[in-house]
Amino acid sequence: MPRRFRLTRRFPVAMTEDGYRRLRAFAREAGLDEGEALSFLFENFSSVIDHDKLAHRLRLFNSELEARKR
Repeated sequence: MPRRFRLTRRFPVAMTEDGYRRLRAFAREAGLDEGEALSFLFENFSSVIDHDKLAHRLRLFNSELEARKR
C-alpha cells in the first residue's frame, strides 16, 4: 500500500526571486504545488543532482552571497 503523502513540517523560507521563480516553474511543469515540489527534490536529492556541478555551483553561490545581500 502506498504511503500517504503528508506535509508535516512548515518552515519560513527566504529565497531569491530567481530561485522562487524557478521553483514555481518546476512545480508547474511537474503538476505540483511549491511545497510538494520541494519535498520531491529533497526526498530524491542524491538522484536528481550532479555532485560535481553542485560543489562548483555552491562555491560560486557562497562567493557571491555577501554582495547579493546588500
